[in-house]
Amino acid sequence: MVQVASDPKPPSVESRILVSRAAVAGIRPIRAVSTSPPFLPFALPEIGDEEIAEVVDTLRSGWITTGPKARRFEADFAAWLAEDGAARADELQCIAVNSATAGLHLALEALGIGPGDEVITTTHTFTATAEVVRYLGADVRLVDIDPATLNIDPAAVEAAIGPRTRAILPVHYGGLAADMPAIHAIARRHGLKVVEDAAHALPATSAGRLVGTLDSDATVFSFYANKTITTGEGGMLVTRDPALARRARVMRLHGMSRDAFDRFTADVPSWYYEIVAPGFKYNLTDIAAALGLHQLAKARRFQQQRQAIAERYDRAFTGLPLVTPPRAPAGQTHAWHLYAVRLTDAAGVARDAFVERLFAAGIGASVHYIPLHLQPYWRDRYGLRPEQFPHSQRAYERTASLPIYTRMSDGDVERVAGAVVHALGGARRR
Repeated sequence: MVQVASDPKPPSVESRILVSRAAVAGIRPIRAVSTSPPFLPFALPEIGDEEIAEVVDTLRSGWITTGPKARRFEADFAAWLAEDGAARADELQCIAVNSATAGLHLALEALGIGPGDEVITTTHTFTATAEVVRYLGADVRLVDIDPATLNIDPAAVEAAIGPRTRAILPVHYGGLAADMPAIHAIARRHGLKVVEDAAHALPATSAGRLVGTLDSDATVFSFYANKTITTGEGGMLVTRDPALARRARVMRLHGMSRDAFDRFTADVPSWYYEIVAPGFKYNLTDIAAALGLHQLAKARRFQQQRQAIAERYDRAFTGLPLVTPPRAPAGQTHAWHLYAVRLTDAAGVARDAFVERLFAAGIGASVHYIPLHLQPYWRDRYGLRPEQFPHSQRAYERTASLPIYTRMSDGDVERVAGAVVHALGGARRR
C-alpha cells in the first residue's frame, strides 16, 4: 500500500483528482499534499467580533430595516467627520443609503439636475459615476485625467464647460483626493454645483480637510465590500445644505413625507404619511448600519495599515519597470483604497499578460478602470474615441491594481511583491 503524507488543510481539486486516480489503481492514499499556496484574493473585508455582536443585537431587537442604528450611524459619521475641526457635526447632514450610486443619484436629483443639463466627470471611473446623470435625463461630458495622479484634470474640466453645464462630479481615484481647491474655484467662476464621488476616499484629506467637510454641495462615500470600511452594501451622502438633505431623505424612501422609524416609534400613533414625490428605494438597513458603526470606529487604523502596505510595496518595487501610485502631498492623507501600478515601456510584458502571471501565481489582481470612453454605451452615445482621452487610455493599457487590505499578513505582502518581481522577469531598471 502506498501512503501519501497527511495534510491538515482540505485537499485541492488537483489533490482530489490524484486521490481518485490512486483509488482506481487500487492504491489507498490517506491524503494528498497540496504544493500550491492558497489563492490570495484581491480584496477581503475585516469583520471583527464587535461587528458580529452588533449585528446579532440588531437581529434580536426586531428592528432590522432602517431604524435606530441607521440613525446612530448617521450621527456617528457626522461626529467622525467633525473630529478634525473643519466642520461642526451639527452642520453636516448625513444620509445613510444602500449604495454610493444611490447617494450620487439622490444628490444630483436634489440639486435639480434634469433633461437638457450636462454634468462633467472623468472618463477614468466606474460607470456608476456617470450613469446616475443619465437616470435624470441629463447628459455626461467626460474629460481626461491628470497623468500623474489619475484624478480628473481641472484644466480639462474648465475647457469642457458649456451653456448646458450645471455640475462637476470629481472622483477621488484610489483614495488620493482630486485637486478640490482648483475644482471649487472653477465651480465658483462658472456658477456650477459640485458633487464629490468619494467612494475611494475615506479617510482622505484635501488642503488639510477631510473629504466630506469640503465646500462641495454634496459628498458621497461607498461602503461596498472592498472599500476602506464596509457595510456589505451601503453608502453615505453628506451635505451642509439643509434643503438638499431634506429632499434626499424624502426621495430615499419612496417620496414619503415620514419614514418608518418615525411612524412606528412615536409616543402617539402616527400612521399617516403622504407621497410628495415619486421617490426611490435607497434606504440603508439597520443590519448594515450595525456593521458600519464599528467599521467607522476602525477607519483610521485601517488607513494606517493600508498605508503601511503601500509603503512596503513602494520599497519592494524600487528599480522595477513600473510606476507606483502617487503619494498624497505633504501633510495630507491618502486613503489607499487602491494600489495601482503602471507598467513602463521597459517592463517587457503587456498589462494583460502581467495580470495573468499574477493569477497563475495565486495572486488576485484587477484593473481600475476600463475607461468609460471604451464602454459601448458611453462610446456610442457620445461618439467617443480613445485619442480624446490620451492620459486615461495610456493608464488603462498599463495599469493593474494589487491587493491592499487590512487582513493581509506580512507574508501576504511579501508574496505579492515577489509575484510582481517574477511577473516582470526579475528585471530592475539600471
